Amino acid sequence: MAFNSLSELRNNRGNFDNLMKEVEKIANPQGQDNRDDDRFWQPTVDKAGNGYAVIRFLAAPKGEEMPWVRVWSHGFKGPTGKWYIENSLTTIGKPDPVSELNSELWDTGTDANKSIVRDQKRRLSYIVNILVIQDPSNPANEGKVKLFKFGKKIFDKIKDSMQPEFPGEEPVNPFDFWKGASFKLKIRNVEGYRNYDKSEFDAPSPLSDDDAKIEAIWNQQHSLVDFLDARHFKSYDELKKKLNDVLSGAPRAVAQAEHVDLDQPAVAAKPVAAPAAAAVEEAAADDDSISYFANLAAED
Repeated sequence: MAFNSLSELRNNRGNFDNLMKEVEKIANPQGQDNRDDDRFWQPTVDKAGNGYAVIRFLAAPKGEEMPWVRVWSHGFKGPTGKWYIENSLTTIGKPDPVSELNSELWDTGTDANKSIVRDQKRRLSYIVNILVIQDPSNPANEGKVKLFKFGKKIFDKIKDSMQPEFPGEEPVNPFDFWKGASFKLKIRNVEGYRNYDKSEFDAPSPLSDDDAKIEAIWNQQHSLVDFLDARHFKSYDELKKKLNDVLSGAPRAVAQAEHVDLDQPAVAAKPVAAPAAAAVEEAAADDDSISYFANLAAED
């Protein structure tokens, strides 16, 4: 249910049940890089790869039902040395040329083709609104409403707060303005990759004791469903042309094996026919993966 006034939002916080259902869908599932979009906040790390910030996840924007959207992307380097870094049309329930190619390759049953599929797998990102509470590296961000894009590892922290594992632990809706909790984002460099294992939520507390201040923050939030608008995705033909250019000269799949339908539809979109390779694609939705590949592409 979408809300347009703060009183409606406050009086209908049973929406937590709906969020729990969405979390369960993701936990048991049936890109573009945003570095140049100043609406997005990104944590800063030092030379050792460590970083710290405190943020607050915010409720669904006015008129929208969910406090997050999911976006699938592909990021890989082809045999030509060129990069393919694009949002996947499967995000909005449409066929995507990379997913189709991955299905074709996977169905051959060969280890070599399965390895290619793993390199070309989809990667999942979440986009939310946040309030930046503390940003020691960039204090000017503090107090601002920003968009934040992250992957599975941080979302698992959110899911764990909503679905605690141990007796005596109370579920917390981190997106609730009044009973949510600030998130201490602790980034460590572990074997060359960002690690978020030490990140944790504070004790639940109101975002503010003044509802007028809460509403002012709510009014600053950015639309999330807009990221699912078709204009943010290249057409199938454009993606196919880009893919062919990146993979020019790559071997095609041969010797079809039995097809096994393992794909799942993306949230907020109607299901589409599923490629068999999707189980592999979904298995490694790493945080910052698309940004990581974008950085590599920029260095080439």
